[in-house]
This record gives sequence, C-alpha cells and structure tokens, in this order.
Amino acid sequence: APESLMQALEDLDYLAALDNDGNLSEFGIIMSEFPLDPQLSKSILASCEFECVDEMLTIAAMVTAPNCFLPAPPGTEEIALTCWRKFSHPAGDHFTLINVFNAFKEASVNSANQRNNEKWCRDYFLSCSALRMAEIIRAELVEIMKRIELPISEPNFGSKENTLSIKKSLISGYFMHIARDVDGSGNYLMLTHRQVAQLHPFSTYHNTRRIPEWVLFHEFSISEDNSIRVVSEISPDLFMELVPQYYFSNLPPSESKDILQEVINHSSPVSAAKEEHQ
Repeated sequence: APESLMQALEDLDYLAALDNDGNLSEFGIIMSEFPLDPQLSKSILASCEFECVDEMLTIAAMVTAPNCFLPAPPGTEEIALTCWRKFSHPAGDHFTLINVFNAFKEASVNSANQRNNEKWCRDYFLSCSALRMAEIIRAELVEIMKRIELPISEPNFGSKENTLSIKKSLISGYFMHIARDVDGSGNYLMLTHRQVAQLHPFSTYHNTRRIPEWVLFHEFSISEDNSIRVVSEISPDLFMELVPQYYFSNLPPSESKDILQEVINHSSPVSAAKEEHQ
C-alpha cells in the first residue's frame, strides 16, 4: 500500500538511513549489511559508539529468533513464572533475554550431551530450538561485524555503566517505539500511533507491583490483545537526549509530548527563556 511505503521511507529517514535525495546514506548502506529490521541495525551500530556491542548482538539474536519462553502446560503456570524469575532483570526484558542466553550458553558448556541441554530447557520452560537459533543468528552477526570491520567491545554485562549504554543503543534505534503508562495500571499509550496497549504476559513487569512509567518496546501486536512485547524501562531525560529533534517535533500533540517538552525546558533553561521572551 502507498501509505505503508511512505511510512517505511519516513522511518528510514528518521533513522538517518537516507540522504537528501532519498537514496541510502553512507550510514544506511552499513545498516543494510545486517539482515535485520532497520531499527535493530541502527541499535547495533549505536552500540559501537556506546561500547556495548557484545550485549547488543545477544539482544538482536534473541529478538530475531522465535520466542524462547514456552507456554506453560495447564496447572504449571506458577512453576514456570518462578523459573523465569531467576532470569529476570530489573532494567527490563531486553536485559532478561541476555540473562536467558548467557544461562543457556553456560548450561551448554556444563552439559555432557545434547539431551541434558534439552532437559535444562524443559526444566526452565524454555525452547531449546529457539535458543539454538539465537546462537546461530548471533554467530552470523559477529561474522558481519568482522567482515565490515566494526569493533566488538568486551562483554561488561551487569555493570551500571553497561546497562545505561545498552539503553542508549536501544533508544538510538527504537525511539519510535516508546510508550507511557497513562494511569498507573499498565495502560500504555504509544507516542507515535496514540494506541493503548498492555504488557505482554511474558514481560518481566507483567503481574508485578512495579510498572514503569516510560518504556521502550520491541514490537506491538494487535493479534495478542494489543500488547507490547519485549519491554524495558527508560527515562524521559535519556529519550530526549537521543531522539532526533525533527522526529520529536512531528509527534502528534499529547500529554506525553508536553511532559517531554518540559524535560527539554528544564535541561536548557536559557533557550526556554529566549522562547518565552520572543
């Protein structure tokens, strides 16, 4: 559909993947080397700047592979949730996926044979085939990084600095996937499309008391009761630091946009005072 095509071109423009003539920019050409969604490619390239490439490649592999969480058989839902909580990370689902992948890798090293590995996955209600697929995808992404001579930073997962760097990389690619909890009960209004969505049941934050106000999400699904999948908490300040100004100015008016505008005004009181004076 023409509307979809125009939307895709607009998104690529926001991601700095196009030049003024509508052709791929130099940055866009590098992005196109990755067989991934443009947002994910952009996040990987941003991670080179923020020195969290190792972790970002794991996230990219995990969100590209099929969902690793298996639906729990009737009567075992609570057991499955208890198992998954062992991997949960307070920063959000993207970080939880790194924990799952790292635990799987560790189990693979420790298990004497493939059957033990599969048993480990069953015990934790995880899909062994999905995690193996994530391993393959990640290895391919590492090869692409080496081929186009991009730096791969050393793993530093778990440090505060690394957590912040991962969030910056994610926002660099997914600034169009931001939502705000408008009523304190998990009803998230998306900044771009003004649709309301709930957290997916597999989210770290689902059925917990702590519902973050601002989140970045990997995808939105209408088929699954308007849910946002793979969700991590962000701060308005961090978002405003990294969002392209022309994207922000094109956002439809909303209470969320007003709150973000306040963030700008507080961070640059001099420019805000100039505007008022004019």
